[in-house]
Parts: sequence; C-alpha cells; structure tokens
Amino acid sequence: MPITSCGLKLDDEAVRVAAGIRLALKLCVPHQCRCGSEVDSYGRHSLVCKRAPGRTVRHHHLNDVIARSLDSASVPVSKEPSGLSRSDGKRPHGLTLIPWRAGRPLIWDVMVSCTTVDSYLEASSREAGAASELAASNKVVKYAGLSSQGEFVPIAVESHGPISSDALQFLSQLGR
Repeated sequence: MPITSCGLKLDDEAVRVAAGIRLALKLCVPHQCRCGSEVDSYGRHSLVCKRAPGRTVRHHHLNDVIARSLDSASVPVSKEPSGLSRSDGKRPHGLTLIPWRAGRPLIWDVMVSCTTVDSYLEASSREAGAASELAASNKVVKYAGLSSQGEFVPIAVESHGPISSDALQFLSQLGR
C-alpha cells in the first residue's frame, strides 16, 4: 500500500527499477561501479554493493519498523545496544528492555538478502525464501555467543520477496 506517512510510497524511478528487476529487464548500460565491480545491464549489483546508499537506508528502515512495532506493543527497546558486542565489536540491532520469553529479553538482528547475489542464487532458484533462510542461519551462527544473554531472533528479508520463518514467527507473536 502506498502510505506516504510510513515511507511506503515509491517515486516513478523506483517503480521503474523495481519492475525492471522483477521482470529481468535491462535497466542500464554495463559499466564499472565505484566499488570496482562490474555492473551488468540488469543493474542487480546495486542491491548488494557495499557502497550503494540505498542498501544502508533499506537496512535502517527495516530495523526502525521492528523497533516501532515493538514500541507500539508497549515493549521498550534499545537499538544497537552496547554491552552485547561480540569479540569483533559487532553487535545485534536491538534488544527488548523487558523479558520477551522465559524471563529473557529478545535480541534481534535485521538483514536484507538479495536472491540474485552469487552466494544465494543457486538456493534461491530452487526454493522461494531460501536466501532469507540461509541469511538467518548465518546470523544465528554469528551471534551464537549471545544465547546466554537473551533469545536471539534473526529477521531476514529477501530484497525480492519472502522473509525468513524466524521473522514470520516473531511477527505473528507480535500480533497477538
């Protein structure tokens, strides 16, 4: 639904690109990205480029949606909580400030996986949702050390569709 107040309205260019990607249409002239990678005429590299500004914005918006959803359910949260860092300094995207289940807080991490990136393409071509499931599994391994501090839920969304089963289960609990 194009609800402008929720940031859900796309401009004409965004609709053109989204439709082109979904329909596998040629969107641009092949060129070299500023990150050094080759961009094909389908423009899919922009969904995974570490230097693409839209990638970070999508990620932060998704994390904000999760935090606002919990807040609307009267569950106070801390985004990017300090004190939950791994040994490499990386930390999950959020933490509930009250117990979520079994007296333990919810810890979440949001990720957007692209079904057309090389590491997910084979699995995605066999089954819808495979990229988000693989991304969620990788996050569970990445944050395994936090299991003693709370219940970790990876929230994986595919840039072309499905979200992970963990995320669906979490969202259904939120709606109760």
